[in-house]
Amino acid sequence: MSCALLKRVYKELPVWVVEDHHDVVRHIYRAIASRHLPMKNIKMVHLDSHPDLLIPVNMCADTVFDKEKLFSELSIENWIMPMVYAGHVSCVAWLHPYWAQQIKEGEHRMDVGRDSSTTTIRVTSTDNYFLSDGLYVCADQLENSKPLQLNVIRVDAAKPSHRAITGQEMEKRCTKRARTDWCGTEEAGCSQTAYTDSLPPAEGSNNQTGRSINGTDLTEEDGDDDGSTSYVVKRVSPFLDETEPYILDIDLDFFSCKNPFKEMYTQEEYGILKELYNFRAPRPNANEEELEECVDRRTRQLEDLEAVFADLLEDDGEDAVARWASNPGMSSLVRLVSSLKARNPSTDYEMVHQAGLTCDLVELPHHISTEEEIDGLITAVQLFLKALPAPTLVTMSRSSLDEYCPVEQVDSVQSRVLAVLEGLYGALDLHKDYESSFAETYEHQPQAS
Repeated sequence: MSCALLKRVYKELPVWVVEDHHDVVRHIYRAIASRHLPMKNIKMVHLDSHPDLLIPVNMCADTVFDKEKLFSELSIENWIMPMVYAGHVSCVAWLHPYWAQQIKEGEHRMDVGRDSSTTTIRVTSTDNYFLSDGLYVCADQLENSKPLQLNVIRVDAAKPSHRAITGQEMEKRCTKRARTDWCGTEEAGCSQTAYTDSLPPAEGSNNQTGRSINGTDLTEEDGDDDGSTSYVVKRVSPFLDETEPYILDIDLDFFSCKNPFKEMYTQEEYGILKELYNFRAPRPNANEEELEECVDRRTRQLEDLEAVFADLLEDDGEDAVARWASNPGMSSLVRLVSSLKARNPSTDYEMVHQAGLTCDLVELPHHISTEEEIDGLITAVQLFLKALPAPTLVTMSRSSLDEYCPVEQVDSVQSRVLAVLEGLYGALDLHKDYESSFAETYEHQPQAS
């Protein structure tokens, strides 16, 4: 048999846990280099409260072919698309909780390529998520384009038929190296609370008991409603092949999510930022000329606002503020600066601009989950993963230092998710990459996601 036909398989499922989400790219590239993942057309199942599908606005497209330079230019909101343009990733299933609505539900197909006029990476999708960042161009303007299939799929928490198991109980009951159902059989010390949801086994899955957990039947009460387990499996299973490797990527803010900027600024200040950065979307079914005009207008708006706050870093005196506020649509700048300076004379205007960039048609998601909600989501994830082929590689982001995942919940959520993975896939090759990052000295600030 040709060596080229041999498939490299990890002895134990590797799980890389990082702090900042873009740090997973380094581990994905290592798996590609070691031939555990293919060089191109990788599929990714991405659980997150944020799509992370933006693009470094001014990054030269050819940067993707310089690995170390690429790593230095990525951020938490824009690490996937460069891998698409590089040809490594071609299919992404974004699984999101109900509170995350940045991209329309359903299947999206687009091209990702090099803008011939700017040499930057751009997309052909007309979804407002991309338009509001000025990332759209027509297909004729792209060079070296790669196709991307994006499936946007909502995940709802499983409903407990009796009561929700608490996080403390989960951590106490889940034994190490448990291999079946949630945490193994009752002999392994894990009695399981019954949850109701429908779960048809995925076609080709080696799991023949998808309708029950520890012998408890799952009812059809939710049917195929959007967000139900059966809905998720039905949408994801055609996306995956039993024999194909894929990445399972989990951001822990999928289970509980904060918009950290809402705590940094008052309600009035945040409201003014929404006015200043408001995105005027094109009409439905807009023609090419209207789309290009929308992108040009948005690009100029964001460039002007970046210039405003860069200037205010140097001089936020009354004359400078008044000069900028005289520009069309910026009169509220006076109130904003006055409020910011009243609370902190040394305002970080770069951070103010980062907060503003999150204010377009849809706010960043903000939903701090109860323990019952977290348990229901973890159960839902366990149910649909059980019906799908096993992943080749798991990447996981804590997102806690920038507070997208509440810092008081992240450790508990992480331990419960790892227990589920171990219960499904056996012993894990676990790497807590974030622990070495904690030893480094740096300031960690929220970024637009």
